[in-house]
Amino acid sequence: MPAWALRPDGIAIAVRVTPRSSRDILAAGTDDHFAARLAAPPVEGAANAALIAVVAKAFGVPKRAVTLIAGETARLKRLQISGDAALLAKIAASLYEAAP
Repeated sequence: MPAWALRPDGIAIAVRVTPRSSRDILAAGTDDHFAARLAAPPVEGAANAALIAVVAKAFGVPKRAVTLIAGETARLKRLQISGDAALLAKIAASLYEAAP
């Protein structure tokens, strides 16, 4: 799966998570996934909750629009973001364009 894929009700994104970072950030990763650095530790769902909050903020959607669909305990996760698929894909592309 590429870093993001269009779905009828939004987009699905792949994210590689690095917990216990100094700050929360979502940025371009490889062609296959975004890279998320999270301050939260990977215990009791804290990192997953932080990831949902970071993704929601980056895409300008409420947290309830972001759902973890795969990789609950893995570093590589897939999330569904509900909303206007074309607009969400444009935001995903802009995150990659902003990468150094």
